[in-house]
Formats: sequence, structure tokens, C-alpha cells
Amino acid sequence: MTEPQAVVELAAAELLGPGVTFCPNPKMSLWNAHPKVFIDIATTGEGKCPYCGTVYRLKAGEQVHAH
Repeated sequence: MTEPQAVVELAAAELLGPGVTFCPNPKMSLWNAHPKVFIDIATTGEGKCPYCGTVYRLKAGEQVHAH
């Protein structure tokens, strides 16, 4: 059986630029850090880190607005 991956829910205001976030996030321990990657959240409302499997998603009711 696989361990459930971490899920991080974000408000739209927490996203960078065109609706992306990055992993590892500041709350993660330094000892298990991997290279920084940017993850698109705006397209589907959810994205997954290719290194650690952490899922980032918009909080319920949040919308990414185009600038």
C-alpha cells in the first residue's frame, strides 16, 4: 500500500504570476528538499510535484483571475 501524498490547499492570492506555485514549499524540511520546480495550478485547479508527489490545489471557491 502506498502512503498518501501531502495536499496543500492554496488561495488564489498565494499563487505567483500566471497561476503557479513552487515546490518544495517553505514549510517543508530542508533535509528532504529537492530542486525547486514551478507547478501550474491555474489550468486545472490542481498540480502535482514531479519529485515528491505533493499535490497543490486551489481552495474551494477560489478562482485564478487573468491579469
